Amino acid sequence: MLKPIIFWGASGHARVLAEFIGGCGYELVALFDNQVGTPPPIAGVRVHHGRDGFTNWQKTQKTGTLKACACLVTIGGDKGRERLEIQHFLASHSIGPVVAVHPSAFVAGNARLGDGSQILAHSAIAVEVRLGEACIVNTSASVDHECRLGDGVHIAPGAVLAGCVQVGDFSMIGAGAVILPRITIGKNVIIGAGAVVTRDVPDNKVAFGNPARIMRDNF
Repeated sequence: MLKPIIFWGASGHARVLAEFIGGCGYELVALFDNQVGTPPPIAGVRVHHGRDGFTNWQKTQKTGTLKACACLVTIGGDKGRERLEIQHFLASHSIGPVVAVHPSAFVAGNARLGDGSQILAHSAIAVEVRLGEACIVNTSASVDHECRLGDGVHIAPGAVLAGCVQVGDFSMIGAGAVILPRITIGKNVIIGAGAVVTRDVPDNKVAFGNPARIMRDNF
């Protein structure tokens, strides 16, 4: 029997997760979004808006259903901080995050995936990788051996992290970017699509190009 799950975030990323969440043992029963008027992205699943909408939804649910319910925050992009805050809000209401792994992804047996992490199609998580909470490793991305990702990190489609890379909380590695071995990416950093990062990037910066250069602050 499938367990109930809710998604917070009702856009394209929710569609991606909904496609395979049944194979993880869950049935999507409700969607939530902070943007009022967001149309339903998935047929037959209602969208509720904001924390008021969540409270109203809770009141309509049976106690047993709420106790069994899990969650994923399906907000992509560079919104890792928001993703983690919502995940903690739901956990405070006894709706705990799960880890979602697409059946085509590879995850090493000794890798550790933080609560709420999402490992999408054809991606790879190598040996001794550590992911924080609410991370996204998107389609066909690769995270090689002994990498360390903080909370709320997003590795976008096709990005490659070579071995022993460290990525700070809430940073985003853009689509197709390459991070060379033993590089440290700070907190709240954006690495542009297609960038090749050959040296460390400090906190709160935006870097892109080949080789990547720091272009501006990210506050």
